[in-house]
Amino acid sequence: MPHKNRFMWKYYPELLERPVPRYTSYPTAADFTDDVGSNELEKALANVRLCDEISLYVHIPYCDQICWYCGCNTGRANRSHRLTTYMQALFDEIDLVSAELDHRGRVNRIAFGGGSPNALDPVIFRSLLTRLQSAFHLDKAIYSIELDPRSHSAEWQDLLNDVKMQNVSLGVQSFDPKVQAAIGRVQPLPMVTDMVAQLRCSGVQSLNFDLMYGLPGQTIDTLGETLEQAVALSPERIALFGYAHIPTLIPRQRQIDDSNLPDARQRFDMAAFGYDFLTRTGYQPIGFDHFAQPDDPLGQAGTNGTVRRNFQGFTDDQSDILIGLGASAISEFPSLIVQNAKNTGRYRAALANGDLPAALGIKRNDSHQVHGAIIGQILSNGEADLAALGGAAAFVGPLSPYINRGMVEIVGDRMKLRSSARPYARSIAAIFDQFRGQTTGTFSQAV
Repeated sequence: MPHKNRFMWKYYPELLERPVPRYTSYPTAADFTDDVGSNELEKALANVRLCDEISLYVHIPYCDQICWYCGCNTGRANRSHRLTTYMQALFDEIDLVSAELDHRGRVNRIAFGGGSPNALDPVIFRSLLTRLQSAFHLDKAIYSIELDPRSHSAEWQDLLNDVKMQNVSLGVQSFDPKVQAAIGRVQPLPMVTDMVAQLRCSGVQSLNFDLMYGLPGQTIDTLGETLEQAVALSPERIALFGYAHIPTLIPRQRQIDDSNLPDARQRFDMAAFGYDFLTRTGYQPIGFDHFAQPDDPLGQAGTNGTVRRNFQGFTDDQSDILIGLGASAISEFPSLIVQNAKNTGRYRAALANGDLPAALGIKRNDSHQVHGAIIGQILSNGEADLAALGGAAAFVGPLSPYINRGMVEIVGDRMKLRSSARPYARSIAAIFDQFRGQTTGTFSQAV
């Protein structure tokens, strides 16, 4: 049965022509340079105070199977020596960071991502947990992990039962078999259904599904069927992303038939349909592409206006310090963003020399922090106070395409995005980006 939209955003293609960053940080990774590295990271760690709240992110850059659409820093987990040497380097980094912190800071959250952490043997992952628990005080930390349903096993389920992961995110993308085949990620609905039942038995409190629109061969009808099947499994959170097709940067995407991709208008209609469907079924919209049940911590943060944005997307995490561990992982401090070497060989080599593996980054001055806070407010909570930038009057010109179309409201020094502005949020946020036009970067479509 065809799916009909009750609510449809108005499509203004001229406002979406310019690719823009996803703004999981500000400044963005496109603005990082090799002028920032291990020395700056070492100083930032030394400045962490005893009372500072910290979040840890641990990157596992391996998967059992590589999906064609994926832009993550990951490779095949098919060589035991490769995994062994990487994990030893990761353990060394954990020890180095722990020594630099010297028991300062309180770890409130720890997230495992990738890649697919469950591409590791459960025995190896248990040893990783043990190493982290000995290096940091994790007694009260909230644990989160990204899992690939295709790599789930009885041994991994036993591990999850023991560890009590509170938050789990599953890469689903689509339940349509033809779309799955077109993106190199075949995982039948019963596989996901069975895994969800097992995760619930292990005590998972917040389950997220990553879904995508704009995939090859996808239509609003097939997207609607996926959304119906997803909602039937009652995940507390759903992230509905637009597929970013950049085969010049991501060679594996060349396996996707780009002649079969939805066009810009079709992508827009899919995003609008997804928003309408999920909000009608009780999910609260978070930012421009996340949704949460109202009683989930992310949903509560949406109600309270305390949603934030970091490298893991929209979050209720209030920590100002994020420490990334693993190849390509990014650490963020109020005055610094720094990224580890992306290449696992360079990552291992730095640690073999006893050095922190930081390779790129940027120092955040006061102006960066002000602009970044405003961009974060726009994307996370749909409004921002522009007083720190001289007031809203200074931006009436650049904002006029949105003001004149009734998408943005100015009251005093505050700007507020109406619901109709949601698909244009990244484009609006880019108005406050000091770097666009100054540095080069290949970004994704705004919708």
